[in-house]
Amino acid sequence: MVVAGEQAGERLDRVLAAGTALSRSRLKALILEGAVAIGPRTIRDPSYRVNAGETIAVEVPPAEPAEPAGEDIPLKIVFEDANLIVIDKPSGLVVHPAAGHATGTLVNALIAHCGDSLSGIGGVKRPGIVHRLDKDTTGLMVVAKNDHAHQSLAAQFADHGRTGPLQRGYLAIAWGVPDRPKGTVDAPIDRHPKSPDRMAVRSGGREAITHWQTLETYKGADGRPVASLLACRLETGRTHQIRVHLAHIGHPLLGDAVYGTGFKTKATQLGPAARQALAGLGRQALHAYLLAIEHPTTSRLLEFRSELPGALARLRRALAAG
Repeated sequence: MVVAGEQAGERLDRVLAAGTALSRSRLKALILEGAVAIGPRTIRDPSYRVNAGETIAVEVPPAEPAEPAGEDIPLKIVFEDANLIVIDKPSGLVVHPAAGHATGTLVNALIAHCGDSLSGIGGVKRPGIVHRLDKDTTGLMVVAKNDHAHQSLAAQFADHGRTGPLQRGYLAIAWGVPDRPKGTVDAPIDRHPKSPDRMAVRSGGREAITHWQTLETYKGADGRPVASLLACRLETGRTHQIRVHLAHIGHPLLGDAVYGTGFKTKATQLGPAARQALAGLGRQALHAYLLAIEHPTTSRLLEFRSELPGALARLRRALAAG
């Protein structure tokens, strides 16, 4: 790969970042490894000032095989090209290998599915995860297939749609009915002080903002309001954010065994069909139904929508029937 310096005095790593699709961190590693030369000289200093007209040669080694092994796991693919892949994640699929989930994850599935189309993220043939869904949350996810797409998507998710086109929409079935048609929860989130696997609204935590709107309300067996369907939009991306925020305002998700434990007895207020549907759900009633992104190469707006999956759709119908 050859890049020409255009302006005198620019840093080497910045010149390369502007002229290639590689990330700054990847380029810095290549410079330090001695893979960058100007004429006969190998340059190992990322801050080296490039003269106008100098030709920079970069030797990019082939991407190394990913550490997690590829596994033949079925995926529902919504969109795919050379830069990214959008999938509709099922319940029960963990996104990334971790303690207790070394195999059988979305990353394992993508390594097998994408194969050689993964040109490498940071020099490794692996998919670029820019956001996550909880194991039991269903819905739309986008994953990068190369460094350039990874940088672009990561920047969009870091901006949270404040200045760009990114949108993330969720459908949540929550206990109770809010006292107004729409609202915003602006409450910081941090690790729970007594349970490291849980999150909690805590002073001094990271900023977390969730916008919600009531779409439908449902009555229980006694004819009184018992649950509602909410559309939620994230302005930040904290772990368990929607689950924590809705529980914080007194409307935890149906089926949430972590943040809705105090509402288990409310199931007795549901009609027989709704009780049966909730028992069969076996997870929190949350689905990522909307994803809008700017394509990293074409700048075209891509918008995807996903219908409620089977078990959640059955619960919705049963609640609506009373």
